[in-house]
Amino acid sequence: MILSGSASQTLAARIAEATGEPLGAAEVEYFPDGELNVEVTESIADRAIVVISTVSNDAHIEALLLQDAARQAGADEVVTVVPYPGYARQNRKYQPGDIVSLRTVARALSPGSDRVITVNPHEEDAEEMFEVPATAVDGSHRLAEPLPDGLADPLFLGTDEQARPLAESVRDAYGAGAVDHLVPPAGSADAAELAPVESSVADRDVVFVDDFVATGATMSTAARAATDAGADRVFATCVHPLLASGAWSKLLRAGVENMYATDTLERIVSDVSVAPVIADAL
Repeated sequence: MILSGSASQTLAARIAEATGEPLGAAEVEYFPDGELNVEVTESIADRAIVVISTVSNDAHIEALLLQDAARQAGADEVVTVVPYPGYARQNRKYQPGDIVSLRTVARALSPGSDRVITVNPHEEDAEEMFEVPATAVDGSHRLAEPLPDGLADPLFLGTDEQARPLAESVRDAYGAGAVDHLVPPAGSADAAELAPVESSVADRDVVFVDDFVATGATMSTAARAATDAGADRVFATCVHPLLASGAWSKLLRAGVENMYATDTLERIVSDVSVAPVIADAL
């Protein structure tokens, strides 16, 4: 039985359709003091699959309560699917005194689950932070599906070297084009000079690829630079469309013609689903 968290209702329904497993009745409500109450109102005879992107602190608590409610309803196995893993970018100590917040929340999710599935966590070692078997599936190739047919000499650009494999995945799924990545790295003093390592963007369609788009600062800077350098059209793609702080408007103002993302987070740009890759992992 598929149990949906509040932040993942559309994706949970698509996973249910892809797996042929029923979509269960899970009810979530807030008490006046802000506390959450979660109920699973029907019996579960076998496996429960909790689907919830931990996009907020409340979503983390909701995930814990859903796990427990699934056990109480009779599930003898609980698989926790975290399409968007919150705190994913707090995966290491950046300065003295920092904690590895991703490890903290992963440990919290582990006792209530027999297995965890995530989608494109920010770092490959994210799986190791859970205390139960965890699988990270790759949904990046799904981003090729909504791209326009007949892109002109397309260049698929990872926003940094780490994102280059994602760009390769999208290019391979699209079936044409070249791959490169941007330098200098995001956050450097010369970020305004973001440009491909070796490729020209002039007179070609450019597709930027990343795992997350949060504020859109890096991608909008790169999009503006590509437009100034003579790119025909500029598209933005990402697996996880956080789109905080007016990111979508920022990208449009920078010359991005359109943005395509998956439904790990339910946003206006979530044009393609990762349900098939999650269903395969299940």
